[in-house]
Amino acid sequence: MDRTVGGSLSRIATRVALAPLLGICAVAAGCGFQLEGAGALPSAMEQTYVDSVRPGSEFLGNLRNVLRRRGLEVVSEPGQAGATLTITEDSTGQRVLSVSARNIPREYEIYYAVTFSLRVGSESLLESESLVLTRGYTWDETQVLGKSREEDVLRAALAEDLALQVVRRIEALGARASL
Repeated sequence: MDRTVGGSLSRIATRVALAPLLGICAVAAGCGFQLEGAGALPSAMEQTYVDSVRPGSEFLGNLRNVLRRRGLEVVSEPGQAGATLTITEDSTGQRVLSVSARNIPREYEIYYAVTFSLRVGSESLLESESLVLTRGYTWDETQVLGKSREEDVLRAALAEDLALQVVRRIEALGARASL
């Protein structure tokens, strides 16, 4: 009998602990909250051709992956597509933010910039829009390998963030998304 009472108390404690979580979920669902990636892309994008000035860029790879995760087919020929997502700028670089008294760079800023547009047939759903993301990092000439790796990681994160922002911007078409 002792195990039954303990087991019952354990189940009751679990239910009591889950009640606030279930309440929060219900409130969030009722207010229109959506998880990332839950927005609607235009139905014409079911088969999308992505045209880019830099076919092998890190941003483009991330963008294709994000589109596929959202259920779209990224096609290799424009004739197979219902929509064309054109990337007219895909550039990255760095700038010196500060230097030491000996004129040695101490801080850098990495940037990643993209310009894109979206067409469905002859209609332009999104005119050319530009997005730029930046991140700063410190430089230490005694840690060249580590700092170079940090730069690569930051650049990859910028490319992934930009891909997500482009898709969110397309999702934000709102009423036109039903095209």
